[in-house]
Amino acid sequence: MFEVLAGPLARPTTPGVRFGPYRTVSFDGCSSQKVPDSERNRAWLGRTAHYGYPTVELMTLVETGTRALPGAVFGPTAEGETSYASRLLHQLRPDMLVLWDKGFDGNDFLASVTATRAQFLGRLRSNRRTPVLTRLADGSYLSVIAAQKVCVIDANITVTCAGATVFIGSYRLVTTLTDAARYPAAALVALCHQRWEHESAYYALRHTIMNGRVLRSSDPAGIEQEMWAMLTPYQALRTMMVEAAESLPGTDPDRCCFTIAFQTARDQVVQAAVTTDPADAGRVGLIGRRILARLLPPQRNASAPARSSHRLSSPPSPATTGTPSPPTVAVTGSLTGSRRTPPASGAPATSPLTSATSPWRP
Repeated sequence: MFEVLAGPLARPTTPGVRFGPYRTVSFDGCSSQKVPDSERNRAWLGRTAHYGYPTVELMTLVETGTRALPGAVFGPTAEGETSYASRLLHQLRPDMLVLWDKGFDGNDFLASVTATRAQFLGRLRSNRRTPVLTRLADGSYLSVIAAQKVCVIDANITVTCAGATVFIGSYRLVTTLTDAARYPAAALVALCHQRWEHESAYYALRHTIMNGRVLRSSDPAGIEQEMWAMLTPYQALRTMMVEAAESLPGTDPDRCCFTIAFQTARDQVVQAAVTTDPADAGRVGLIGRRILARLLPPQRNASAPARSSHRLSSPPSPATTGTPSPPTVAVTGSLTGSRRTPPASGAPATSPLTSATSPWRP
């Protein structure tokens, strides 16, 4: 049933789902779903010291603009994230741009993703050493990983929260989008925020649907049934949410509230209510109407109190050792803008943007 429903949901005109010609998707894993501590479950999943219960590793490919699931796999946590993600590579298409956090930057995995003809943008571990082949005007540089030509971006991230708390970190990004004129480093750094939409998908699965509950089955076959039984209604509800958003032109699907969709669907099941009505033919049903009646506000703009700014560090010269030269490009960009079409070819790579706000929310 899940395979029937699984897949990207956005149309080409759906707001907030593309970066230029590419549909943005992401890989990420979740290992916090607990199962009963039975002998058969332990034999399959092993013991987990962190939670007290055995846990299932869930790996999904998510369409970041809609948080839909093109694919999912799960099993023991010992297998590793890249191993599970490799089992979903057949879902990638040439019109997709894959986002991921550090941990997916192994040479073999990058080569496998490149073989699908999809593009990628992800973090590199801090201990990766990438040769500087050509410096680019926007502060990034061309390099090579696993025989693949890539662009590397070193960015210093500063996040200022509403309470004036400041977090500072450094990101090293790698991408196959090497045309700095069409895809400037500023736009790519801002785009990385969209990976957090994946966390919102897991929040809906772990907290809204499961509400922290432990699965019930004491054997692997039953656990598999329960996992697919959790993922299938999730995808069905996301489908309804996207249909509701698209019925109101210009509405970004991330303004649709998953909790409202879930509670409305649950009430219909509990009350044994009629879920289809001939009068709703060609229109959104009760779930869609409830969603549209309580849309979430648009993502915070540049005037919101919580902001993040990025500065791109110039790469070190191949012939020079020591610390890199001071940051040269200040990046400011609205997060809603980070998902818009990037500048056309020939546009200045260092054009200023506005300051960016954190996009994450349940």
